[in-house]
Order: sequence, then C-alpha cells, then structure tokens
Amino acid sequence: MLKTGFKNIIPILIILIFNSFLAVLNAQKLPENKRINEGVPKSDTIALNKEQLEDVVQTKADNIRNDIPKKMTFLNKKAQVKYQDMQIDADYISIDWSKSLIYARGELDSLGKIKTPALATQGGKKYEYDEFTYNIKTRQAIAFNARTEESEGVIVAEKTKKYNDSVFFMRRGKYTTDEYFIQKKDTIADYYLLAPNIKLIKGKNKSQVITGPIQMYIEQVPTPLIMPFAILPFSDKRSAGILIPSFGEREDVGFFLNGLGYYQPIGEHFDLKILTDIYTKGSWNFKPEVNYRKLYRYSGNFSADIGNTVRGIKGLSDYSRSASYRIAWRHQQDSKANPFLTFSASVDMVSNQFYSNTVNNNYAFNQNNLNAQQNSSVSVTKRFLTLPITITGSASYSQNFSTGFSDLKLPIMNVAINQFYLFKPKTGIRQGLLENITVNTGLNLNNYVQTSADELFTKAMFDKMQTGLKNNISLGTNTTLAKYFTFSLSANIDNALTTKTLTRFYDPVNNKLEDVLNKKIAGYSTFSTSASLQTVLYGMLNFKKGSAIQAVRHMMTPQIGFSYAPDFSAASFGYYKNYYNERGEMTMYSIFDRGIIGSPSSQLVQAMTFGISNNLEMKVKSKKDSTGVRKLKLFESLNFNTSYNFAAPNHKWALFQFSGQTTIFEKLNLNTSLTLEPYQIVFEPGSETGIRTENFGHFSVQGFNAQISYPLSEAIFIGKEKVDLSKKYPKKGEIRNENYYFDDDNYARFQQPWTLNINAQYGYTKSLSKFGNQVASVGLDATLKLTPYWNLNGNLYYDVVTKQIANTRIGFARDQRSFTINFNWIPYGQYKVYDFFIGIKANILQDALKYKDRSFNQPNAPF
Repeated sequence: MLKTGFKNIIPILIILIFNSFLAVLNAQKLPENKRINEGVPKSDTIALNKEQLEDVVQTKADNIRNDIPKKMTFLNKKAQVKYQDMQIDADYISIDWSKSLIYARGELDSLGKIKTPALATQGGKKYEYDEFTYNIKTRQAIAFNARTEESEGVIVAEKTKKYNDSVFFMRRGKYTTDEYFIQKKDTIADYYLLAPNIKLIKGKNKSQVITGPIQMYIEQVPTPLIMPFAILPFSDKRSAGILIPSFGEREDVGFFLNGLGYYQPIGEHFDLKILTDIYTKGSWNFKPEVNYRKLYRYSGNFSADIGNTVRGIKGLSDYSRSASYRIAWRHQQDSKANPFLTFSASVDMVSNQFYSNTVNNNYAFNQNNLNAQQNSSVSVTKRFLTLPITITGSASYSQNFSTGFSDLKLPIMNVAINQFYLFKPKTGIRQGLLENITVNTGLNLNNYVQTSADELFTKAMFDKMQTGLKNNISLGTNTTLAKYFTFSLSANIDNALTTKTLTRFYDPVNNKLEDVLNKKIAGYSTFSTSASLQTVLYGMLNFKKGSAIQAVRHMMTPQIGFSYAPDFSAASFGYYKNYYNERGEMTMYSIFDRGIIGSPSSQLVQAMTFGISNNLEMKVKSKKDSTGVRKLKLFESLNFNTSYNFAAPNHKWALFQFSGQTTIFEKLNLNTSLTLEPYQIVFEPGSETGIRTENFGHFSVQGFNAQISYPLSEAIFIGKEKVDLSKKYPKKGEIRNENYYFDDDNYARFQQPWTLNINAQYGYTKSLSKFGNQVASVGLDATLKLTPYWNLNGNLYYDVVTKQIANTRIGFARDQRSFTINFNWIPYGQYKVYDFFIGIKANILQDALKYKDRSFNQPNAPF
C-alpha cells in the first residue's frame, strides 16, 4: 500500500504544478480578469463578457425595415428610439448595430430642406437638430443646426458635439433671449450673440456658456460690441464675470471705454465690483464698489471714484493734469431689525473740483456738475421700552465748492424727552388750563468747526472747534372760552453753554473790524412767553334756485396774540458788550455772536400779533356729478399776518406778509406770497442802500413770489374714461401680446396717452436795496406714448430774465421685444451730452450686456 501511494504522488504533483503554471500564464494574458474573485470563497463560476448595450433599445415608426446582413435598422415616418434616459423623435432614423450609431434627421420639404427638426430629450431637456449622430456605447453625439434651450435663452449652432452628458462643444453658435424666437413665433431673433466657438457646461444646479470672441447682432446687423470672450452663467445664484463697458468719444479727453470691469460675489451677503474708465489722451478712472445686504437686517454699499484727468497736448499751453476723488458710503437698517436701535449713514466726500473736473460722464449727464454743496451724515438713534427718552447721536460734514470751506459737526448728541402732561386730570377728560399743560424738553450737544480740506483733522482744526450745549423747555396749554374761542398760552426757556466767546474791536491802523474767538466757557439763559385767542367764522351766500352758481362759502380764522421777551442786552446780564466803530460810535455786540448756540435777544419784545386765514369755496351746477352740483375751491388758503411791538423805540410795525394758494379750473395751481414794507424807505444821493424812516403808510413791495403749474393730458380732452376702441373699430388683431384694433383701411388704432406740464415761476426781492433782483423762468415737461412701443419725453426751461435756455433734455425709449433702446440728449448748457443705451431685458443678461455711446462737452455734437 505504501509503495502504491508513493507511486501516485508524482503524477499528482505534476498536475498541480502544470495547473499553477497555466493559471499564471492565463493571468498574464488576461489582466482584465485578474483577481476577479479575489476575497470570494472558491465556487464553480463562469466569467461572462460584458454586453455591448446596457439596456433595451426600444423603437417604433410607421415603417420599420431591418437589414440583417448589414446589421442595420431603418425607421421612417414618426420614428422614435428610446434608450435609457434618451429619447429621439425624428422623421427618419437609422441604427447601425455593428458601430452602435444612431442617425436621425428631421422632415424634409419638397426642396430637400428641413421643415420639421428632429428632437432629442434627455434629463428633462429638449434639443432640436436638423440631423445628428449618436453613439450608444460612448454616449457622444454630433449634431448640425442644433437648437438648445438653456435658462431664459436658446443657442443655435451650425455644428454641435456632445462630449458627454454635461459638456457640449459648438461651432458658430448664436445665443439669444428673444421670447418670440424661443416660442417660435418668429423665425429670426431680434438680437443674438454670435461666437465661432462655444463650450456649454451643464450641471445639476448650475450651467454656463464659455465662448471665444463674441459679437452682438441687432436685427441681424453687427454692432461694435465685441468681446474677446464671454462667460454666461445660467443659475439663480450670483456668479463672477466681466462687466461690459460702454464706449464713445469726448472732445477734451478723446475716445473712451467706460465701465470696463469685473464682478465677484463674496459669500452670501457681499459682492465686489471693480470698474475702470480709460481715455486715449491719458485720463483714467478707478471705481471699486462693495455692496452688502442681510435680509431683514441691513443693506448698503461702499464706493470710490479715483481719477486722473489729462486735457490738451503735453508741451502746449493748454495742457493740464489733475487728480480727483470721491468716497461714498450708504447704509440703511431694515425697520424690522431693531425698533429700539437704528443706524443709518450717507457719506459722500469729494475733492473740491471733483464734479467740474471729473472724466466720469455720468456726473455730467445727471448734472451733478451743478452741485454747489455736498452733504454727509451718520446717525444712531436709541429708544427705550420703559423710558420716554430718545437719544440720537450723529455727525455731519458739508462741503461748499464755491468757498472751498467745509462745515464739520462731530459729534452731535440730542436727548429728547417725549411730551408729557404736567398734571393729571381729575376726571377722564382734561379740562381747563392747568390740566392741559404739556411739557417738551430736550438736551442738545454740538461740536462745530469750519475748516478747509488741508486742515481737516489737524491741530489747527481742533483749535477752532466750538462746543455748545443747549437745553430747551417748552410749556403750552389751551382751553375753550365762551364755546367759540380757543385760548392758548405758551412759555419757552433756553439754557446754553459754549466753549468760545467773541471779542470785537476796530483796528484803526488797518482800518478793519477784528473778531477774536476766546477759549472760555460761558452761557446764558433766556425765556419768552405768548398768549393767543382764535376762532372760526363761517359765511354763506346762497343764490337763486336754478342759477349756475348755487352758493359761495367763506371760512375765516382770525387770530390775535401777545408775546413778551425781556431785553437781554442789559449790562446786568453780561451777554452784550460795546466797541467803537470806524466813526467813533459805540456799537453793541454779543459775546455769543459767531457761535453755535445763538445769541439772546437784544430788544424788549411786547408785541401784539395779528393773523387771518381764509378759505373760499363755491358750488356750481354740474351734469357730470350725481348730486347735480360740484364744489370749486376759489382759494384753498389766503393768509395775512403782522405784529406791533409796543416796546420798540422805532419801527413798531413788522412787515406785512400775505400768502395764498388756489387751483383754477381744477388744473391751474397757483402759489403766491407778498411782503410789504409799511415804512417809507429813502435813499441818500449816490447810495444804493436805503434807510427806513418813521413815516408809516408808504407800503412798498419788498418781496413777491408766484409759481404756476398747469398739468395737461389726453384725459382732459377725451374724458377721464378711456375710449372703448372695440366698439369704434370692430377689427381686432394681436402684435407682440398687445391688442390692436384696425379701421376700415386696416390701419392700427391704439391709445396714445400724453402729458404736458407747464411751469412758470417769478420771484422778486428788494429789501433795503435800491434795485431789486428778479428771477423768472418758464418750463415745459412732456411725455408722449407715440405707439405702444415708442415713448418720447423731454423738458425745456427758459430763463426770462437772461433770455437764455436754462435746461433742455430730449429723449426717447423703444421697446424692441427682448431689449430696450434709450436715447437722451442735452443740447444746451455747460456740458452738451448725448447718451445711447441698449439693455437686454432677460434677468440673466440685463446687467451684463449693455451698449452705450456717449459724447461730452462737444459744442457741435450732431443730433
């Protein structure tokens, strides 16, 4: 037995070694099968080759033919192929099973041109083609005249290659957001962007188009808007990208590109925009801007405009080079964020010559160059739930471009206590003078200095700064007397402190009046009181029944009062001092003059005040009104007031002032005011300044102002209700979602609303001067909707005194389906500007694609 077992070992070893050798050799020849079952318990398994198709191909058509030797299938008429998530619908489809290729073609007309394109649907997206080839195995495709809809737009390309399910390469592609073209209501898009090469990258939540050189076409006409490349993101989220500039020519600085820049979102609440303006004569602007927003909390932005303006030719006398800057910050807190603590900021700081020297055309077109002053402010307001106090802290900065000085107030604090009653009522209703006494009080802290840009935040500025603290207490009460009269009493108390006082003297050597501000804490307290009595009188004048005028009603509110204030210029108060003027006369002045807390009154006031307010209305017959009568306002208000000061040493009567407001013919608005001087004014020979005498009764006009506005519109002539065109013109049609009505000659009829506002202003001021100053102008503001898609607008203002056109603007707007065209022109004034703008309506492109052409300061600019 042992000998037999030993004999069998050798053959068994040979078989095992041979099998191992075959296994190694087989593994080297078939590396793809290496370790297929590694880690799996040994079992009797057979490895099968992978199928060429991963799913069943479903086909249907009116006519199906199979060519088995060539391994081909042909589908004709209403052909359809479904494979996994891909569905192909076409007039003709052929399938080459040996090459795994599907060829589809749209329906042909009698001339052999595609009249109905083939349609492919994948992942919920539809693609239209004239013809295309699809590889089932690689899932790649090549299509001709493909139409791909993406977000708000559509891409039509001569040749499209599908690299995979998310990447497409296109040759000579056109992109447009024209709604009518997308909906196939029009075969030609009103605009499109043409690029020789396009890459479309599709994602689950975001897609984008990346192009090479791209040019904008409008109505198939090429425009100068050409970009070296473009990135169009198709997503609801913000995306970074290049901002398209406007371009044009300006006579003094040359050709330009305005607004060339880059946009970059930063997180969820911030974004950054960097813009530049470039001019061929060397001028430039750099304009960074940061916007931020947190929903229901706050929003705002930081912006800057830093530039260098170059005019003329270097080496010639007209050459100039200057720098300018503008820094702005806007912040607004949402009212829902915190009702007890609010913060707001409106900061706008510029160099003194910024608006008159900038090369940013927007400022000239918006007429910012006429700004004489620039204001900035920051404020914080604190309210309390249980305390009747409101605390406001603020700072302000005001620049005067005419003088070159700036007013800085930093900081300012105001503490206001809510109005309260001094006494509680004995019953539920307040009665009498004591129970109606109200108190208003508050505290104001102010720091003020007038400085130049060179001294800003230097020691010299802080040396000139003044600090003032002021408290005001106001008491008031009222009651009814004899049922028809209202009696009122009031008192006012002011307490003030300041860090600067004034010393004034005349310097005979230099023949000059000198003012010296001293660093000294000083203050004053003043008070005044007043009483008044008023009532309301009604008068009615009725006419005969059936007359055109039914009645006239007059309402008059007379008021008489008395006010008292002590003379705080007495030496005992110490608020006023004296100096000798150039004629040797003793002249009084207040040590608080030129300060920030004001000066106490220097005259005893024991004045009787008079005032009358009138309202005059009329009722007339009217067939348009359901009641048969209509109310007309002859004078909405007609007021008069003056005063007589018993304590005044001279000129006891104050100026007589009249004011009125009325509407004539329900449209003509008239506002007017008149100031009369009751005393005679005489002029010495050679003097242009008059002297008031004590001769009462020589009334002269010291001021007069009148403003008239008359708004006109088509509603005045055709009535308030619009004409029903459907009854007047029976034929109806639709053009671009607008209903048109056609007359018998097939001309379209539609509403043409228009407005025309006529404005006139006249002002006259004289005071004690010999010759008064006059200001008079007439202006027109008009709009006209020429057609449902054409809007005209403009204004014209004429200065009657200088006999020159003060301001004029002409503009039109055209709705071009998927984009708008706007044109504005200012032909007169210091800066002659024309602006041409094209903007895409689609949300995805409205901020990215714009075309602008501007001219600036060109005296012979053509229309």
